[in-house]
Amino acid sequence: QVQLVESGGGLVEAGGSLRLSCAASGSISSITAMGWYRQAPGNRQRLVASIRIDGKTDYGDSVKDRFTISRDNAKNTVYLQMDNLKPEDTGLYQCHAWGTSLSGLSFKGQGTQVTVSS
Repeated sequence: QVQLVESGGGLVEAGGSLRLSCAASGSISSITAMGWYRQAPGNRQRLVASIRIDGKTDYGDSVKDRFTISRDNAKNTVYLQMDNLKPEDTGLYQCHAWGTSLSGLSFKGQGTQVTVSS
């Protein structure tokens, strides 16, 4: 099992910045990738960003050039730096971790709320 704990959400004005953190514990060795999803009211959950064990990153089209995902392996923590925030970035940001495709392992945290005011 892997436990994920998110932090760093809050209320910010448009154009501002926030940094989210996701600390992983438990069977860390089983994780091959981590990422962030956003759930906004009335919308389906969307992938915001992900980072693989080899360092390869992927971003949703709406956040490219504004958000940066990174990781600190020593702290088993993944970060999401969010700059130039827009009201449409509002939502519950949930951290996910995945094992290999063969294992089918998938874990998620409780989420942290981000609200961007116009």
